[in-house]
Amino acid sequence: MLEKNPNPSVAVLLPCYNEEVTIGKVVRDFKTALPQADIYVYDNNSTDRTAEIAASEGAIVRKEPRQGKGNVIRAMFEDIDADVYIMSDGDDTYPADAAPAMVDKILEGYDMVIGDRLSSTYFQENKRPFHNFGNRLVRGSINGLFGAHVTDIMTGYRAFSFTFVKTYPVLSRGFEVETEMTIHSLNNNLRLFEMPIQYRDRPEGSVSKLDTVGDGIKVMSTIFRMIREYKPLPFFGGLGLVIDIIGLVLCGSVGIDFVHTGIVARFPTLIGAVMLVIAGLLLIVTGIILDVMAKNDRKEYILNANQIAFLKRSSHQ
Repeated sequence: MLEKNPNPSVAVLLPCYNEEVTIGKVVRDFKTALPQADIYVYDNNSTDRTAEIAASEGAIVRKEPRQGKGNVIRAMFEDIDADVYIMSDGDDTYPADAAPAMVDKILEGYDMVIGDRLSSTYFQENKRPFHNFGNRLVRGSINGLFGAHVTDIMTGYRAFSFTFVKTYPVLSRGFEVETEMTIHSLNNNLRLFEMPIQYRDRPEGSVSKLDTVGDGIKVMSTIFRMIREYKPLPFFGGLGLVIDIIGLVLCGSVGIDFVHTGIVARFPTLIGAVMLVIAGLLLIVTGIILDVMAKNDRKEYILNANQIAFLKRSSHQ
């Protein structure tokens, strides 16, 4: 068994946009919960005193000009080196006192710890019914596709290992990044641990940046895109099978007419049906080819993760 690092470095990552009402308390809470941690506040073009207040509380403040939470997380993962990462929000909706237990789980060997809001107080605290519906819809679709049992797909409170952070490709630009993280982890069979946390709604005076409809569309488009990329055989194969069935039914109807009359009376229907069958077969073949490529990508990811983990262990020796 590998020896644990006796003095692991911990980084708390707080992406922020106009959070002057709450950021001071959030930084203080994490300093109390994780006194040994470095707390990073990445200011994403705030127009208020978010950066100033965070700096006055002792946080390391940096700027990220590319708008969007996904862009901020991408910059954080590129810039910051630590043994354990805690990602939270600057709106004081997540409890900092859960962070030490999340750190412990990463040190035990988990790749990502998920702060599970939905098993505790989320549905009582969150006053936005469409958000609750969206969480259930996303959870059901992803768990069904990957055969998983993740409770909170979209939580912004997570802990990561060094290997996860340095091998995870951040593609999303906005709030859909949490969904992308979960799909990425399930697709690559990473070690996940869900920890129930006490969620609380934003305090008075703090305004949510979420757009229920707009962000919901982005999340669903992200799921659609990642299903297409990570599960190409069910995606293209299922679509091709449906098209083939339609084409064969049309071919069968023309064939029945031919048996009864001895002539092909509907040439356009026959031609269209044959083209549908061919198109369906091409989609199935495409799904098979892309599925092989997706498996090779997973193999490459495992090799890269092993290399990163080896280099990390070597640096501690």
